[in-house]
Amino acid sequence: MAALAAAMSDTSRMKILCALMDGKAWTATELSTVAEIGASTTSAHLSRLLKANLVTCLSQGRHRYFRLYSHSIASLLETMMGVTSQVSNPSHSKVPKELLKARTCYDHLAGEVAVKLYDSLTANGWIDSEGNDLTEQGKEKFLQLGILLDAKTKRKKCCPCLDWSERKFHVGGYLGASLLNFFESHHWIERVPGYREVVITKKGYQELHRHFLISQ
Repeated sequence: MAALAAAMSDTSRMKILCALMDGKAWTATELSTVAEIGASTTSAHLSRLLKANLVTCLSQGRHRYFRLYSHSIASLLETMMGVTSQVSNPSHSKVPKELLKARTCYDHLAGEVAVKLYDSLTANGWIDSEGNDLTEQGKEKFLQLGILLDAKTKRKKCCPCLDWSERKFHVGGYLGASLLNFFESHHWIERVPGYREVVITKKGYQELHRHFLISQ
């Protein structure tokens, strides 16, 4: 734990890790820009993060892309954000309202809208009261929507993920990732390139209200 904490104990490295929370793969140049540091410094930081298994590198042709090592690292970062917001309340007010409304938490949706979605799923009995499994009614509902859930996945079907800004749960696990992909592919949401921010489209609000009674 001490070694892991040491690898994360740098402002620039934390900026890199937080940027990768959008679930996408980034180049070193892109990460250099977001961390506001030079290319050589970025390379050194990435080497440290790679050694600590906090990020992984994907090579495609002559290009190298970096992303978080696993879902557990994303979960750790989200938890740290929650702890930070609790001990430093003034920082919460500086967070853009759009980011508080909806954002990515690695491969699933987070923020106010995501918390409302979790509450709707539990209230309607589509996931169990603990948020750890889908009900038969929920499986049928998602099938009707066209959301196919792979029964052979090694990931948890669904799990409650504590939202650092709302201090309540949103949906994580395989269901959370499937919902994010569905919302994006059906144009309910639009990602803001290079950021975790997610914009709910007009169609998205209409469909979220229609299926889950979520309003603006």
